Amino acid sequence: MPEGFDGAIFDVDGVLVDSPHEAAWRDAMRELMESAWADVRDQTSWTADAFTAEVYQRVLSGKPRIEGALAALEHFGVPEPSTRVDAYADHKQAMVVALIEAGKFAAYPDALRFLLAVKDAGMIVAAASSSKNAGLFLRQIRLDAFAEQEGLSYGWIEPGLTLLEAFDVDISGRHFEQGKPHPEIFLTAARELGIGSVAAFVVEDAVSGVQAAKAGGFAALGLARHDDEALLAGADADIVVSTLDDIDLDALSAGRLVRRVG
Repeated sequence: MPEGFDGAIFDVDGVLVDSPHEAAWRDAMRELMESAWADVRDQTSWTADAFTAEVYQRVLSGKPRIEGALAALEHFGVPEPSTRVDAYADHKQAMVVALIEAGKFAAYPDALRFLLAVKDAGMIVAAASSSKNAGLFLRQIRLDAFAEQEGLSYGWIEPGLTLLEAFDVDISGRHFEQGKPHPEIFLTAARELGIGSVAAFVVEDAVSGVQAAKAGGFAALGLARHDDEALLAGADADIVVSTLDDIDLDALSAGRLVRRVG
């Protein structure tokens, strides 16, 4: 283990933000199955009830849009998935942008508290999400207002500071030849932060993200917001918690991911 972590890399959807992506993926498929794809619906395993949160976490979460769309179509046995993937991905994208613009999302308070504490401890931070929509969320979240609301005082927080501006590096939404579970996205984030993988930890809520972190030589903090502790532990996360408030902040200075005592 390193003497202490120099940086942290954060996924966005499901880690920092309770985003509408899951609802958009689910509703986009339902609308297509009930309209343009009604003729093939009986050839699939899809039903409205079959598209569960567990399916989203295991099949789609953490993947780039096209890869996620294709994985979902293949999961439900939709005929000719490669010819339908663009229609599904585009329909989902239109739905999620509308939900974001309508403010149908919220930041996770535990994640904002953790990010602020990590930065205040002198670590550098990067946002590394596969989603091209990450910036839409990050620009709308005011860290200065959150800190004031929580009674937190950090001298480096300037008026109007957004979550996006708090990151030293943001590579969210970039195109990579290989998506998660390949580590390219996290290795790129670390390189742009100017640190090696052994000196950083990754915060992820998706199995593919944890796998990517471990493949790149990073410590992986699995965040189980959907009762999926076993899935993240099975992906070899170094620690799995349901809230970032449970992480021992002092131990990070020693390069350890452990639970806070008491």
